[in-house]
Amino acid sequence: MLGWFPGHMNKARRQILEALPEIDVVIEVLDARLPYSSANPMLAELTRHKPVLKILSRADLADPERTREWTAFFDAQDDTRALAVTTTQARELKRIPKLCHELAGQVRADRDVRVMVMGIPNVGKSTLINGLAGRTIAKTGNEPAVTKRQQKVRIGGRVALIDTPGVLWPKIEDQASAHRLAASGAIRDTAIDYVDVAVVAAAELARRYPEALKARYKLKALPAYTPHPEAEQVEADGPSRVDLLALSGFDGHAILAEIAGKRGGLRPGGEVDLHRGAEVLLHELRDGKLGRLTLETPADIPIEPAPAEDGGDDAEPA
Repeated sequence: MLGWFPGHMNKARRQILEALPEIDVVIEVLDARLPYSSANPMLAELTRHKPVLKILSRADLADPERTREWTAFFDAQDDTRALAVTTTQARELKRIPKLCHELAGQVRADRDVRVMVMGIPNVGKSTLINGLAGRTIAKTGNEPAVTKRQQKVRIGGRVALIDTPGVLWPKIEDQASAHRLAASGAIRDTAIDYVDVAVVAAAELARRYPEALKARYKLKALPAYTPHPEAEQVEADGPSRVDLLALSGFDGHAILAEIAGKRGGLRPGGEVDLHRGAEVLLHELRDGKLGRLTLETPADIPIEPAPAEDGGDDAEPA
């Protein structure tokens, strides 16, 4: 299982709980390429009684059609609005103060609307705050967990922002989401198996955007994946891992090996350097060099199992 929960994130959770009673609206910054996987369920639980503005950041890197699907999906939820933006484009941020006022409802005329900005690491929170403030307030960086403490920022439109450190959850149960997060750069590269993440990313890109993948790396074919007969076997020390390549239907190993061979990963003797292929694919995916891609749709959200019915007094013993 991929999981990552530094100590400062536990502290951030306590700080969020302490500040929430004074907050009118929550802005949750999501990566427009993976709006479900980049939404921390812990934050959703903490803020469930507050109106929420979902900011889909990096919209310039995401598939526009899929972004429209996600915006409609969030807008259909109670006390929730969604806005897709490129956080470095100030003109796209001008609607945010107005949307915060609409979500907050009636607020005393003598005070600002108080807005808490939150999200997982490396989704563009600090860039968003700097854009709203019109100056550099929050430190930014192309790696997770740059913001380490809460910051208060007053912006135009009678809105006061509270920035919070990016918070990942203690254990990411959905392994498809974990791999999408790792591929996007939300989890430090030192905390992941680089090749494993790239293999799954290659298979998923073959399923969702085959023409973009073939064009970028001059691939003639995208090989289908044949599941290992024991892929779903339950091991003695725990549950089986989901075979993500089988779900995609494509052989990510073979695709990654071909990418490596074409991009300087072919060693003497014909040995293929998969790590080189992984570096190329993940870096170019994160930089948008494969085009505007979205790694999930609302249809990919796992269906929660129905709670078990209580058999009551008439239930038969096991």
